[in-house]
Amino acid sequence: MSVSIQILAAIAVLTNAVVYGTDTLAALVMRSVNRRLDDTTMTLSAGWGHYYADLRMPPVGITGLVSALIAAVLAAAAGYAVPAVAAGLAVLALAVWLVLYARIAKPVNNAQKAAAQSGIIPPDARALQDRWDSILYPRVGLQMVVLIALVVAIATA
Repeated sequence: MSVSIQILAAIAVLTNAVVYGTDTLAALVMRSVNRRLDDTTMTLSAGWGHYYADLRMPPVGITGLVSALIAAVLAAAAGYAVPAVAAGLAVLALAVWLVLYARIAKPVNNAQKAAAQSGIIPPDARALQDRWDSILYPRVGLQMVVLIALVVAIATA
C-alpha cells in the first residue's frame, strides 16, 4: 500500500511541478516582460499564451489533483497519518489555487484570448493584466506548499 501512495504522490509531484514552474516563470519573468510591452503586444502575447495553456494545462492539473487526492485517501485508509495529512494538505492547497484561478485568472485569460483572436485590444488591457498578476505570488506559494506536502507524503508513506 505504501508504494501505491508513493507512486501516486510522485505523479502528483511531477504534474504539479509543471504548474509550479509555469506560475513561477510568470511571476519571475513574464510579469516584468509584460510591464515593458505596450498594451497591444502584451495582450496579444498573453492572449495567445492563455489560448495554448488553456488547451494543454488542464490534463496536467487534473492529474495532479486526482493523484494527490487518491494518495490522501489511500494513506488515510491504510492508517498512515502523516502521509494522509500531508497529501490532504496538498489537496487543500490545490483547491485554494483552483478557486483563485477560476475567480481571478480565468476571466482575464478569456478576455485576453478573445482580444488576441479578434485583434481588438480592450481599453482596460493593462488593468486586466494587473489583475492576473495580482495572484501570481499566492499561486506560486500554494504550489510550493503542494510540492513540499507531497514530498513529505512520499517520504513518510
